[in-house]
Amino acid sequence: MQSSSDSNTFKLDQRVHSTNDPRRVGTVKYMGPVKGHPGTWVGVDWDIGEAKHDGSLNGIRYFEARSQLSGSFVRTQNLNAGISFIEAFYIRYRDQPTQEDEDEMYVLSASNRRVSVQLVGKEKIQDKLSRLEELTGASLSYLGVSNPGSPNEISRIVPNLKELDLTGNLLSEWKEVKQATAKLADYIKIVESETKLSKLREQTCGTDVGTICEQLPSLVALNLSNNSMSHEIVGLPQLKRIRILVLNNTGINWTQIEVLKDLLPVIEELHLMGNGINAIQTASSSIVHGFDSLRLLNLEENCIAEWNEILKLSQLRSLEELHLNKNNLNHIFYPDHDTINKMVGGDESHDQSCIPFQNLRCLLLGGNDIEDLASVDSLNSFPKLIDIRLSENPIADPGRGGIPRFVLVARLARVEILNGSEVSTRERKESEIRYVRLVMSKPDEIKQHPSSTFLPAYDQPQLDYRFVELKKFLGIEDERPSVGTTGPQKMASGLLSVTLKSVAASIGEKPPLTKKLPAATTIGKLKILCETFFKLRSTRPKLFLQEEGSPLPILLDDEMATLMDVGIGNDSTVLVDEEI
Repeated sequence: MQSSSDSNTFKLDQRVHSTNDPRRVGTVKYMGPVKGHPGTWVGVDWDIGEAKHDGSLNGIRYFEARSQLSGSFVRTQNLNAGISFIEAFYIRYRDQPTQEDEDEMYVLSASNRRVSVQLVGKEKIQDKLSRLEELTGASLSYLGVSNPGSPNEISRIVPNLKELDLTGNLLSEWKEVKQATAKLADYIKIVESETKLSKLREQTCGTDVGTICEQLPSLVALNLSNNSMSHEIVGLPQLKRIRILVLNNTGINWTQIEVLKDLLPVIEELHLMGNGINAIQTASSSIVHGFDSLRLLNLEENCIAEWNEILKLSQLRSLEELHLNKNNLNHIFYPDHDTINKMVGGDESHDQSCIPFQNLRCLLLGGNDIEDLASVDSLNSFPKLIDIRLSENPIADPGRGGIPRFVLVARLARVEILNGSEVSTRERKESEIRYVRLVMSKPDEIKQHPSSTFLPAYDQPQLDYRFVELKKFLGIEDERPSVGTTGPQKMASGLLSVTLKSVAASIGEKPPLTKKLPAATTIGKLKILCETFFKLRSTRPKLFLQEEGSPLPILLDDEMATLMDVGIGNDSTVLVDEEI
């Protein structure tokens, strides 16, 4: 790639990359002198920080950078304005022999000189280049693509591309500005210099996504991630075959998505990660319409805090997967008929018969701020929801006062995949039994503390239904104490079979021990027993509960809690480590 050395080739808001590193991409924000430094400088606001300043130097403000350390001044010869689509294509797809190819062409002689044996490598390259028209998938990520190139060049060389990855290039415009042709004609009349005319042609060609798509009639999947796309979507043709569009980290907001949806009649997957989206701004209604084929919507790593914004997506009939990991949601609920009616108001286009989220099967909510059990229970109301992610939320983190996995499994009646792990038939049955027995062992505590983390309050029927349902389904009767005030009483949960597995370095490799323990055994008592079982003398044991489906074991640090309190049931495994 040739670097640009003439400052006239750069313009404000142009996307550029470092001459020596196509992955270091930024936007031109200033061109001109810098006090105390001779010559012309280009002020660049880099996409990834790690620069020098915020656009000011020695008390003088030259431009506004996005952060305190994302701006720097660069000489023009150290910046590259990019190359055409086809130039990048030849670079990526073997325009010149690679070391691997050359290894096939030569062997080393005894004097360490290369001796040609077969030109298989060259023939392989020529064969690939001669059949580019057969290529159906291509990745041109981080190659500095800034323009489509000559008219119809793409359709002539790679007409059958179906999947195209343009991640991290210098694209910014959806469609070439209409006035470009007129400006070019005016310039021809004024300037006769072929060199300047050639430069203008390059500039007016623009970073035009629409032109690229128009030349690829078979294109069904397009990735534009990490390109800073313009907020003006004008003149873009209908992308009639695009089924997968990836716009992660492009700066796009939902207002532009409302424009794009009419140009994407068959879109099935739309990825919008990391765009700072905090609201679903609809054009003329409180509910998002259209997207008749949209099956997957990825809104991960955005800034959505209000669940009411997500409810605007509830009428998308084909939506099966909704990815909301790493937003700012703290409460969710399933909308009733009245809620939807209030949202749509007098919208005549709203279909009263449409059930909210009627085909949603997967809802990813990891890494949010959800901490209430009502949000968990509401997931049972989604008609077809079976795949749920709640990890990295307070409600699902026992270390932050949340509930263990077995309680989530028990309360989520239809979940088949939880936090990425399959819920087996055995895990479901065991989780439900443990949960019911746990609730039954704490009736007095529940009544005194109705907001207890994962025990449903008897005076709050809306939280109690799952316990009652399970108790009846499993045929578990309330335990009755023995007659008489002085005689022994039957334990509510009997003995539990618990496997103790040593992972402590000082203990060494020992076979696991399986013990029958009363459910009322405290963690403190279990630690004392482990000291005896594993002959620990100089250190105190540290215990962890290993649950099926959980990626990390749960620390058992409340010595007053019973085995039942912390979710230890039959066939549970406790890891025995040592205090450091």
